[in-house]
Amino acid sequence: MHPRFAPVRDCFHDLLASGRETGASLAIWYDGQPVVDLVGGSRTSDGSSGEPWLPETLVNVYSVGKPVAALCLLTLVDREKVDLDAPVDRYWPEFRTPATVRQVLSHTAGLPTFPVPRPATAIADWTLLTGDLAAADPEWAPGSVAGEHAWTYGHLVGEVLRRVDGRSVGRFLAEEIAGPWRLDLGFGLADADQRRCADLRYGDPEWPTRALGEPGSLRARAMGNPAGGQDLAVLNSALWRGVEMPAVNLHATASGLARLYAGLLAGGVLDGVRLFSAELVAEATRVQYDGPDLVLDRTARWTLGMQWEPDGSWGMGGLGGSSAWADPERGYTFAYATAQLAEHDRVDELAEVLHSVL
Repeated sequence: MHPRFAPVRDCFHDLLASGRETGASLAIWYDGQPVVDLVGGSRTSDGSSGEPWLPETLVNVYSVGKPVAALCLLTLVDREKVDLDAPVDRYWPEFRTPATVRQVLSHTAGLPTFPVPRPATAIADWTLLTGDLAAADPEWAPGSVAGEHAWTYGHLVGEVLRRVDGRSVGRFLAEEIAGPWRLDLGFGLADADQRRCADLRYGDPEWPTRALGEPGSLRARAMGNPAGGQDLAVLNSALWRGVEMPAVNLHATASGLARLYAGLLAGGVLDGVRLFSAELVAEATRVQYDGPDLVLDRTARWTLGMQWEPDGSWGMGGLGGSSAWADPERGYTFAYATAQLAEHDRVDELAEVLHSVL
């Protein structure tokens, strides 16, 4: 690691030493080159006596996967097989909500919740959940306001992709993006990859209640159905790791995520391999919506799959503390993948230290 970034390494080690972090990976690219690639802690929940976190350890990063799912569909936009401003029912005839592909990608389609209460086992039934969405009435007029499509995003994006291309999001990602760019991340893991996974654990026992928000609220409805999305028995199961819930179950290394954003920051090319046109990257990272988000209960600026911040950076944080983004102004990409489900203060501190050394 370049000595300039030693304070970032020290901050990462301090998080582990203090117990605020128990298992994570951190990767940073600067000026087109990897400059930080750290792992620490345990990938099992029995702490220091558990199995050490390795460079190849995968972990569930929740919503950090939303931009990855979006990029799969945007690949078809780039290839002129999907029109951003076409109604979804052009590609998915059973879909009743009068939303466009652009509105689905920017969280303004009005379908932030699965409309029918489903048990945790329903995550294995793609046809059931997409059928629920196709028949649903939107919570608001599409395009009028945003609300993070917390659990539904991956099925909306993924079903349009599947109807046009024939492949699932997981298979498309592996063959068209992760493979060519050598990214260690995926949806719907095979057994061998499941054996590399870190077990999620609670930073404190109240975390699942906090994460869901007020009972009966739009946030709670958006994140509580199908059941089990904050339950360790579900999250650490072979079922969760093996199915595709593309809004929330990307399993990734920090280095894989930082590489992905490095390719986007370079305008769609990585190690000489171009996957996206510069025009597509510019459109995908442009603010499409700026206003209240009814699920997050705050102002949000949505691009096509990412959040845009006032400093010009774009990316996505995940429930529990994982995060990945690119900062064009400062010239870096950042990825943090953690198994310790808590708040985002760890990422905030690491970013602060990084900015101080740049």
